[in-house]
Amino acid sequence: MPFLDLEAGYAELQPELDDAARRVMATGRYVLGPETAAFEHAFGEACGTRHAVGVASGLDAVSLALRALGIGLGDEVLVPGHAPISTWLAVTAAGAKPVPAEPDPQTGNLDPVSAAERLGPRTRAIVAVHLYGQAMDVEPLRRFNLPIVEDAAHAPLAKIGGRLAGSLGDIAAFSFGPAQNLGAIGDAGAVTTDDTALADAVRRLRDLGASEPHRHDILGVSSRLDELQAALLRVKLAHLPDWNRRRHALAVRYWNGLMGIQDLQLPRVAPGSEPVWHQFVVRHPRRDELAEHLDRAGVETDIQWAEPPHLSGAYENAGIRTGELPRTEAWARECLSLPIGPHMTTAQADAVIAAVRSFGGAAQQRDLRLVG
Repeated sequence: MPFLDLEAGYAELQPELDDAARRVMATGRYVLGPETAAFEHAFGEACGTRHAVGVASGLDAVSLALRALGIGLGDEVLVPGHAPISTWLAVTAAGAKPVPAEPDPQTGNLDPVSAAERLGPRTRAIVAVHLYGQAMDVEPLRRFNLPIVEDAAHAPLAKIGGRLAGSLGDIAAFSFGPAQNLGAIGDAGAVTTDDTALADAVRRLRDLGASEPHRHDILGVSSRLDELQAALLRVKLAHLPDWNRRRHALAVRYWNGLMGIQDLQLPRVAPGSEPVWHQFVVRHPRRDELAEHLDRAGVETDIQWAEPPHLSGAYENAGIRTGELPRTEAWARECLSLPIGPHMTTAQADAVIAAVRSFGGAAQQRDLRLVG
């Protein structure tokens, strides 16, 4: 059983995707053309923002969002300790230093209390990652009077308090890597914001710092969403609400089927949250044994993320020692992503449930319910 079946996604939409690809190839216009403009308009509307700017990757989206805010060398940016290393690398690419805070013990999203403890005189922004498809409530972060950058790669169309991910902070970054809920056929990303000045800054930065053809006013990069990816993403965007609903149905099935297994911690959904279930992440003190058991049963799983960024070789000079972020490290030791995706069948989900239950055994069921 694959962790995620990308081929099935193409098979479902093959006529539409093939038509879009042929349309682009026939134009001879492959970068920053009408397809990119059309996708940017559609994605901005979907996220409830005035602007969306296509870029080449999710890492670039975070980095350019920070640069648009004027953040660079000598600045510090608060980041979640439990997060993809790409979020940290984006801060570093902007010239700033990532400073990690601990995750909420229930959801895994950034804990505002820990964030308050990690702020310093050089902190210039906070990156809030909407982890596993559950939007974080950023309102408790506003009391710090710092720009809030959403890393919404996992959470297109997720909501918290009725508001959409991508419209919650000052500026937001999305990844459209192939495994995301809205995935390109390769790498791609976007930045969303209601701030026209920030959107214009990202547009200049992504295109070699150009304010107009052959006029380069700032040090930019080459990070442009190409026409082919934009056209394919616009096809998939129309199907994203339905694909997210399928993920939700599987998450509810998992939650009900796995409830009450001893030592297995199921995902927690914050009040008012409407996740899009990019991942269904469970925690278990014998995570590696559970993963091996599922592998023998033919169930492919994944770990998000076995090596916390602060313990990686990339940040070994950051001066953060093992044990300084105990909650982050506990998530890294215990979390396991079960297969989930819009093309997974209920029979496959039931097979995963059976395989997990055969490892853990059932304890007395507790009065727990999926929220949202």
